[in-house]
Amino acid sequence: MVVNKKIHFEISERKILLRIFDVLSVLLALYLVGIIFNFNYFNISTTNYYWTIVLGIYLTIIGTVFEMYSLQVASNEFQVIKSIVLTSSTTVLVYLLTPIYTPNLPSNRMQIIFFYVAILLSLLLWRLFYVKFLASSRFEKKVILICDKDQAEELIQGLENVDPHYKVMGYINSDSNQISNPKNKKDYVKNISIDDLERFVHKNSVSEVVIASQKTDGITVNLYNQLIHLLENGFIIREYTQVYENITQRIPVQYVARDFYRYFPFSRSNQNQLYLLIVRVLEIVISLVGLSVGFALLPIIFIGNLLGNRGRLFYTQERIGKNGVAFKILKLRTMVKNAESNGAVFTTTNDARITAFGKFLRKARIDEFPQFMNILKGDMAVIGPRPERPVFVKEIAEVMPFYETRHVIKPGLTGWAQVNYSYGETIDDSLIKLQYDLYYIKHRSIFLDINIVLKTFSTVLFYRRQ
Repeated sequence: MVVNKKIHFEISERKILLRIFDVLSVLLALYLVGIIFNFNYFNISTTNYYWTIVLGIYLTIIGTVFEMYSLQVASNEFQVIKSIVLTSSTTVLVYLLTPIYTPNLPSNRMQIIFFYVAILLSLLLWRLFYVKFLASSRFEKKVILICDKDQAEELIQGLENVDPHYKVMGYINSDSNQISNPKNKKDYVKNISIDDLERFVHKNSVSEVVIASQKTDGITVNLYNQLIHLLENGFIIREYTQVYENITQRIPVQYVARDFYRYFPFSRSNQNQLYLLIVRVLEIVISLVGLSVGFALLPIIFIGNLLGNRGRLFYTQERIGKNGVAFKILKLRTMVKNAESNGAVFTTTNDARITAFGKFLRKARIDEFPQFMNILKGDMAVIGPRPERPVFVKEIAEVMPFYETRHVIKPGLTGWAQVNYSYGETIDDSLIKLQYDLYYIKHRSIFLDINIVLKTFSTVLFYRRQ
């Protein structure tokens, strides 16, 4: 059998591709500008190679902040142009203002214009090429899903909504108890018969089969033999929870049984004493800087609270920390007095209890500054799951057996859930945030921490996840 599979890129491959070609396109443009025009501010040579390295680092870090490497943004023409303008402008500004690591500021200001236009146009041309060609259907990853019919739509949307280049071409119904009925509503995607599996795979250039069925009797002998035949001929067969975790970067607890240890063994970083020591030192430094900034803003906050909130500026609230131990979190007032006179409820997007000044504090994340004191004391970390109130922990844990697993590490000021999802208003929102929290616990590392810090800057700058 001849394997006929189209070229496609995995998520990690696309992100690496974007970073590499961003840097290469900029360097090529600057090289050409130096040849065509009288441009000598940035010369690429062996004697000043570090200028090139610094520019590449600035470009990728600032591009991450402005979501240049989000596949959803990278595939949207309007959004990516916005990100390119912000990334180019910020990169040029930072590069010009750090002459210790970069060339000295040129006396001829036209050199700066050449520098900026070269970076902006090179990124625009390369990224528009990516949108029109590499992000098109030509390079989609086509897969087949094996699952129960009533789960198909939910499972498929869970994958396709995150990765715009992931395309489920059809599914095989693994529910042996369900009898096909032509009068039923139309399938979300094509229902493939078992006997037609191999022909469908070759005809549609499918590269992967994903098994989401937890019922062993649904994998019949006929289906099993065909899957083995596909595997022998170079096709990839994967389990749904692995695919879901890789694409969405969260743990699919709704499809995992109670034996969680089989699905997400905790990261070694959680017990790595060197990692924990480095993180603790950085937390103390960050806390001192954060408290200094908060103290500088205190007079303005005090006046705003006096006029807009008319209540105590600071207040404490009980939260659940590491190992389920309760602690008092320090916060700035953002709600009216006696906001919970009728009992504790989730904060909603347009919560009437939040004052006008409180909305400003929340959007600017200024209300979080007092929590640097909790970090300094050791109750919290800079990065980790957000601490929840005892009443909500008890309520959520009753319907989510995995929920209290997030208490194996310290709660954080920011976290993987905070930079990827909005405020939780319902139990369903808490489930999604739990998936992100467990992903962080499983994959905790210095690289993921850096990624969260960069995404936090982006979240604050654009008032996202409010």
